[in-house]
Amino acid sequence: MNNNIKKYLIFFLLFFIFLISSNLKAQTILDISEKDFVIGDDNAPVTIIEYASLSCSHCAEFHMETLPKLLEEYIDKGLAKIVFRDFPLNYPALMGSMVLRCVPQDIRYEYQEALYELQSKWVFRDTAKTKQELYKIMQSGGMKKEEFDKCIENVDLENEILVGLMNAQEEFNIKSTPSFIINGEVVGGNKSIKVFRQIIDKSLSE
Repeated sequence: MNNNIKKYLIFFLLFFIFLISSNLKAQTILDISEKDFVIGDDNAPVTIIEYASLSCSHCAEFHMETLPKLLEEYIDKGLAKIVFRDFPLNYPALMGSMVLRCVPQDIRYEYQEALYELQSKWVFRDTAKTKQELYKIMQSGGMKKEEFDKCIENVDLENEILVGLMNAQEEFNIKSTPSFIINGEVVGGNKSIKVFRQIIDKSLSE
């Protein structure tokens, strides 16, 4: 075999191996992608990854009671960042997650917190009623009906959310909400701010 051909084959083989290894590395859920919804300094020493369901009452409690304190004490000071990820436990939560994905990131936080705060007004077993009440909330923020329907009917978006859920289950055995991964450590349940402080402060001291 010609030496030049050998060189090209070796080059392409190494390049192929590099692509595979890069792809495998990117598959860990600890990696933050451009699609992730993140609040906080990218260079913050502590990363909090939250897996939550918009229909989960304990998740709503975390967002209403604990998250504001984490924002004030750690995130706003550049000590931590939080990554919000979807872990829908039912179809209403899936619809809510899909619609939020269609909201620009610079205003998504306000919509997200509104859905948690108004959870009892839009989460129902009746899918049609859930869709109707969910749209009313999104409409109040300026979302048009055509945009709303397009989000709800986006199969690719639905699959992307469900794949993320399955990846969290497979890699870190995430099964319930809310669940958190703080600098690689899994923390299950809606813990008090005291517990979060202990875990975050320990990470900051290491």
